[in-house]
Amino acid sequence: MPTVVTDDGIEIFYKDWGSGQPIVFSHGWPLSGDDWDTQMLFFVQQGYRVIAHDRRGHGRSTQVGDGHDMDHYADDLAAVTAHLDLRDAVHIGHSTGGGEVIHYIARHGEERVAKAAILSAVPPLMLQTEANPGGLPLSVFDDLRAQLAANRSEFYTALASGPFYGFNRPGVEMREPLVRNWWRQGMTGGAKAHYDGIKAFSETDFTEDLREITVPVLVMHGDDDQIVPYADSAPLSAELLQNGTLKTYPGFPHGMPTTHADVINADLLDFIRS
Repeated sequence: MPTVVTDDGIEIFYKDWGSGQPIVFSHGWPLSGDDWDTQMLFFVQQGYRVIAHDRRGHGRSTQVGDGHDMDHYADDLAAVTAHLDLRDAVHIGHSTGGGEVIHYIARHGEERVAKAAILSAVPPLMLQTEANPGGLPLSVFDDLRAQLAANRSEFYTALASGPFYGFNRPGVEMREPLVRNWWRQGMTGGAKAHYDGIKAFSETDFTEDLREITVPVLVMHGDDDQIVPYADSAPLSAELLQNGTLKTYPGFPHGMPTTHADVINADLLDFIRS
């Protein structure tokens, strides 16, 4: 399997298909690079080089017991881009991956980056604080940790079959293969990485990262996102970015890159080509 070894000895698995301008995909919690299959197949057929890695502790990367924080996530992404010598790259991140992309660009600079897009993403900050009163209470994330620790398999099945894809909404048809694939990806990763990752995606404040970025960034979010609520995420991120564009999708769920791939792929292609 193609891997790159980080400075602290972690093997990061990646997929690298095609040629042309590189598009780098960062997946959400607790999934893997496989969650981008639909996008990777679409863009490789459009003449782009597509790369997706498994975050440390996720998928086929090393199931290490520590380093599950945004600094390590960003550094691991930097290790992949340096190993492949990617230039003029477009970085696309979903959910936690959106935070990873923002932190990577701010932490490692824009020399290798042309544009970025963040979808249903966690920035600027998910956790409710005095400075972020619209965020979610810590008890919400404590409950996620408790469910994961009690029975990860049941928890992942319930999350995918309910709020992640919006299958709990009236009139929305359950798509069992999507649930099974979500569960498969989650169970391939490590429980410790996923447990610690909840803190990483919920408590990291990306406000200053967003302010530093100058490359164009497309902020895409569904207004019926039950995982990362819309009002305290996408509009705030777009406002903080120096060159940000907000695109809102009425009624779309958190997992919109999968449930509405045709719409999302077309809009991403327009953004990349613009």
